[in-house]
Amino acid sequence: MGFHEVRFPANLSFGSVGGPERRTEIVTLANGFEERNSPWAHARRRYDAGVSMRSLDDVETLIAFFEARQGQLNGFRWKDWSDYKSCAASKQVTFEDQDIAVGDGVTQVFQVCKTYASGAQSYTRPITKLVPGTLRLGLQGDPLVETVHFNADYDAGLVTILTAPGAGAQVTAGFEFDVPVRFDTDRIQTSVASFQAGDVPSVPIVEVRV
Repeated sequence: MGFHEVRFPANLSFGSVGGPERRTEIVTLANGFEERNSPWAHARRRYDAGVSMRSLDDVETLIAFFEARQGQLNGFRWKDWSDYKSCAASKQVTFEDQDIAVGDGVTQVFQVCKTYASGAQSYTRPITKLVPGTLRLGLQGDPLVETVHFNADYDAGLVTILTAPGAGAQVTAGFEFDVPVRFDTDRIQTSVASFQAGDVPSVPIVEVRV
């Protein structure tokens, strides 16, 4: 499939509903105990953009965006307003927000990631769609300068540190990011009369692996 490096209008995604989805296979044994397994290493996010439509102008913008993506054919960027930063929503991004790697003296290219922790458990999510200009990188507590100390691929979520970090050196990062998604339908149905009556279209969006 194709992917267009364009973001769904952020003012239209604001107010949408959605979030992460997991897939868990559960088998109940004869003794009543369960065996649970997940074939997915990472969650897949789903959203509905329809609930954020506030006017017929919004619907027109949606249809133009839908047509330009050719329905489900091409993916695009989506701003998840509930989770789009390396830090808490109320804070400013800093280069110390996330631990993304530990140097080994050889590796120069690192995948940006975000860790979700609760209690003793944690989950690390690879971030592939960085928002250009928002990346902050650090090494052993010192900030690095883009193009001087590192280069970034904002479309793949990769950073290349020009001099490989020494063994044990902590690489940290702060950033804003988008979710790679596509429309989960090839049809959008709207009605002027029903929209004015408060009935909004359903516009399902689903995360894609890139």
